[in-house]
This record gives sequence, structure tokens and C-alpha cells, in this order.
Amino acid sequence: MILAGDVGGTNTRLALFEAGAAALKPAVLEIYPSRNYASLGEALEAFIAKHRARVLSACLGVAGPVKDGRVEATNLPWDIDARALAPSLSGAPVRLLNDLEANAWGLAELSDKDFALLNAGAPGAAGHQALIAAGTGLGQALLIAEDGRKTPAATEGGHADFAPRTDEEDALLAFLRGKFGRVSYERVLSGPGLVNIYDFLRQARKMPEPAWLAAEMKSEDPSAAISKAALEGRAEICARALEMFVSVYGAQAGNLALSVLARGGVFLGGGIAPKILAELRKPAFMKAFLDKGRMRPVLESVPVRVALNDHAALLGAARCALRMADASDR
Repeated sequence: MILAGDVGGTNTRLALFEAGAAALKPAVLEIYPSRNYASLGEALEAFIAKHRARVLSACLGVAGPVKDGRVEATNLPWDIDARALAPSLSGAPVRLLNDLEANAWGLAELSDKDFALLNAGAPGAAGHQALIAAGTGLGQALLIAEDGRKTPAATEGGHADFAPRTDEEDALLAFLRGKFGRVSYERVLSGPGLVNIYDFLRQARKMPEPAWLAAEMKSEDPSAAISKAALEGRAEICARALEMFVSVYGAQAGNLALSVLARGGVFLGGGIAPKILAELRKPAFMKAFLDKGRMRPVLESVPVRVALNDHAALLGAARCALRMADASDR
């Protein structure tokens, strides 16, 4: 068996795959609330104790910059070292990937039904690709096209400076600067970012907050409560917050496409996009994506898709672990 993991600020997914299987499909999958564990090693030990298997290799996608087999998780108090995890797997080699790099590896394992199309782009579009994913944080990755192959590369572009485009976004930036100092895109494009936009509308723009909504935000994930109320048309403040969120999402996806010249396509990953697909299909997202002046024709030719399969990062990590196992056999 090979072991793959998708380590996020909210959940840690761990799975076993059969090394010799014709297709990558989890034989065993467990989802652990990340903050219920003091470390990744603790979650991994719980998984191994439950599912006894001889692991040939392991690869784990983690939200954070990986260097020399080590990463400090961005949205968790976890310091993860691949070498320290190996003993839990009877010495099997362990590799750490940035979670968006793992997502990028996983895209090749998905089928057409795993995507929703937002922009068809030019027929036969080919070249570099880009991935942007809002969830607990904001991740971005590249897929570099060369000699008929695409090689994923991690970035920390989600932590780049937030650049407002409208008077309303100028005011949002000023509000967030007063709260955080420096403001990155992640402060806007993430689950907590949606709550930040909501707080701006409630506090700075004095939009009314229904009592039932305040109660829901206290009893459940506030960003989920906001998006749900917006999609159901139950609260004007939520509808406005989600509209701003989607517009900024489109603008930054367009920025990323230009930065990489992603003629081969832009993918939206992460946990939020599939849940707000109805809103992403409205004009606001693509309007912001295309609003790049003289570069508009370039972006019109770029396919834009939403990845609907939330196992993309897990499949990407499994793909890398399988390569490690194959290499060790040679």
C-alpha cells in the first residue's frame, strides 16, 4: 500500500491506495478534524493503529511552504518534519508537498465530470496552467508546460498584497488594514476572508445583521452560515458579502493567469468554490477575471474550470507516493 494525505487547516484526510491498482482509488480513507490533534504525527499514528498495512511510501500535501522536507503549517500550530514521520510507517520514505502542489498533481487524475466550466476559452487551448483555491486559506500553484508534460510548482501567492480595484474595495482595504496592518489576498479570499468582508459591511457600511443570522454564526462555521444565507437569498448583507468575495476571486484568478500566462487554463480548487458554484456562474466572477484592459483578449482565450472533486490533493499526493514506490523498486 501507499499512504497519501491532504493536510488542511480544517481537516486532515489520510488514505491508503493499492500500489499495483490500475487506477488511483482510495482503499481506505479517514477524515480527521485537524485541530483535534496536537500534531500531524498524532493523527498519523491514530490512522496507522486503525488500519494495519505495509506502507511502501507516503506523500502528504500540507498547507504551507515546504523546505528540505519540513514545513510549518500555515493555519495550524504544527511543525512537520518528513524524517520524524518515517518511524511511524516502519521507515517508509515520506515526502511533503505544498497542498496546492499536491492539488495540481491531482488534476491529471480527474475526469471531465469532475469539473464545471466557467469559460470555454479558445479551442485547443494549451500551455501553462494555474490553480487557485480558497478554503481555510488561499493557495495558488502553477503547472509548467514543457515537452508535452506539465510539472506542478508551489507558490505562496495567496499571501501577496491585496490590490483593490473599486472604491468599495478601497474602503474594505482600509478597514482590514486597521484590523490587521498588512492585508494579503488571503485576508479576503478564504473562509475567514468572507467573514472579514461581512464584518466590513456590518461595521463600516452599517448594513443590518438579522438576529437569526447572528445566532447561526455563533453556532456553526460563520463563513458557511454567510454563504448559505446568501445563496438562499435570506440576508442582503450576506448576498453583498458573497458578491464582493466572488468579484475579488475573479480578479485574482485573472491576475494569476496573466502572471503565469496560463493559456492552458485556470482551475479553481479548494473547498469553497464547489459550494458557491451558482454564484461563480453569475457574471461577476468572469467580469472581474476579464477586466484587464488590453489583456482582455488574452484572458478570453483562457479556459476556466472549477474542480468539483474534493479529493484532488489526496489523489495528487498518492500519485507522488506511487512514483516514489516505483523508483524504490528499480
